[in-house]
Amino acid sequence: MPNRLTQKKNTWCSGCGNFGILNAVQKAFDLFENETNNGESLVMTSGIGCHGKIFDYLNTSGFYSLHGRAIATAQGIKLGNPNLNVIMFGGDGDSMGEGLEHTLFAAKRNENITLILHNNGVYGLTTGQFSPLSKIGYKGPSTPFGNPESPFIPIPMILEAGASFVARAYSAKINDLSQLILRGIKHKGFSFIEVLQPCVSFNNTYQYYNEKIKPLEKTNLTFEEAYLFSKSIDPIYTGLFYQIGKPVYSDQVIPENYHPEERKKQEKRISALRKYF
Repeated sequence: MPNRLTQKKNTWCSGCGNFGILNAVQKAFDLFENETNNGESLVMTSGIGCHGKIFDYLNTSGFYSLHGRAIATAQGIKLGNPNLNVIMFGGDGDSMGEGLEHTLFAAKRNENITLILHNNGVYGLTTGQFSPLSKIGYKGPSTPFGNPESPFIPIPMILEAGASFVARAYSAKINDLSQLILRGIKHKGFSFIEVLQPCVSFNNTYQYYNEKIKPLEKTNLTFEEAYLFSKSIDPIYTGLFYQIGKPVYSDQVIPENYHPEERKKQEKRISALRKYF
């Protein structure tokens, strides 16, 4: 089993929910490799923010993307080589703010990629400004008198956009999260996993989530049931809300006889381009 961690110094705050996500991802990747013997197909992208540091700590191929552009990068990777299993890491600001349009269109297209949304309800890396998912009344550097805006609720929005695998987990429940990540990677279609994770420095929600979170008891929810359960705030449900099979974008736009391993080498492609420039 390969070592999933790099030697980079980890600079997350002590107690950050990102540690739980990192541990769950390592476990999910190991499980995927054990089950498929195809661990080399795993590729990652990330946006900018505290969540994005996971790119420095995971010993996995990929691209550290621009703010809000991890999903656009992931879609490019998937179209370039549909044999890869592409996992994106996005923050609540990164993927629900700057990158919201990319998130919605990836769900609309049902591209065969996985988004793990680190939802801590703030822009943690830039010292706690409110994000699109911050609760009404949240006080931070950009909202000293309290956030006046209603937050997005990601799962109903993603369901409406067209995602075919939609789930929610809690970063302190590592085993549950790792199983959802594994299932999301293996699902053929756009997999969206919202991870509720406390920011101990600016939005410490451990006690709140420990009191409010409840695993879904019902399985195989209908679209309408998934929509209603995902909007509940007392309790806050976790688990797999919705999963269906439907056509994926890359299968529809990539020719059947396309074999990425047979593409011309970089030197030949550059030589061909020089004829025109």
